[in-house]
Order: sequence, then structure tokens, then C-alpha cells
Amino acid sequence: MSESKQNFALEVEGMKAVCPLGEVVGNKMIAEERIPVISCEGGCFRGEIARVAAHMVAKEEPYSRGCHGEMFTAPRSAMAEWARKANKVVVIDGCFMHCHGRIMKNIVGRENMIQFDALPMYNKKRKYSNTMLVDEIPQAEREDLARLVADKVLASLRDGTPCESVSQPTCMCE
Repeated sequence: MSESKQNFALEVEGMKAVCPLGEVVGNKMIAEERIPVISCEGGCFRGEIARVAAHMVAKEEPYSRGCHGEMFTAPRSAMAEWARKANKVVVIDGCFMHCHGRIMKNIVGRENMIQFDALPMYNKKRKYSNTMLVDEIPQAEREDLARLVADKVLASLRDGTPCESVSQPTCMCE
């Protein structure tokens, strides 16, 4: 077994093309000075809660949903430029791995990111600690949990107060 490195670089194959719709939306969001919201898109229950919560947050002013795929892999796109030019980028991670936050801080800088960990916001009694598959929890319950996360994130963003989450230096959830 090979030794694991704590820090590593991930090479992404370059491409000249950008998403035409991403260009329109990215430029529009720059002009409107919207704050991008991205989230975990993991294939598990935790990622699903973060994803749905991000959609809910992005419906509120001055936020809008950003495409993390384009932000991460198309550095010359309008979507990536929006992330770099925005006053802040809101990241809602699904669990303690903080995958999107760890990537985004390398794109926009730690100081330009507001990061949340959704899991501690709804899993106080550890009811969902062993839930992996999205369909293990009924859709209505998932939507209620996502609404709980979105409301806590919005309250924290509005008030500038930390939400209850794991402590992390870059997280609004200390």
C-alpha cells in the first residue's frame, strides 16, 4: 500500500470550451453583484441535504446558485470569474469532509468564502449518523431537514452570527 499525502494537487484535463449557458448566467450574476452559493453534491444523504439547502438559500437576495463544476474546472469561464469577483462565496458542505470548501478556498481564497457544514445543523441527536443512501430517508423528511439547514445558514448570513456546526477556522459555524 502506498503512503498517503495530506496535501495533494489534482490535475484536471484542460479544455477550451465553456458552457454557453454558464457564460450568460455568470456574466449576469457579475453584473447583478450576486453572491454565489455552491454546495456538496455528494451521492449520499448528507450531500443531498446540502444540495437542496443551497437551492433554498440561493432563492433569497442577494444570492444565486453557482455551478461548482464550472467554477472548479473552467478557470477562464464567466462562472469562475463570478466566484473570483464576488464579495463572498457561500459554500454549504454536507459533512465533516468539507470537500467543496477545501477546493473553493484555493480558487477564491479563505477570506472570500463563508463555509457551512450542514450535518451538525440537523443531526444533533445523531439520528442520521449511519444514513448513506438518499432513499433511506423519505423525501418530505429530507426537504424538512434541508429547510432547517437553509434557515440556519440564512440567519447566520443575515446576522453575521455563527451557526452551530463543527469548528473550523474558515467556517461561519464556529
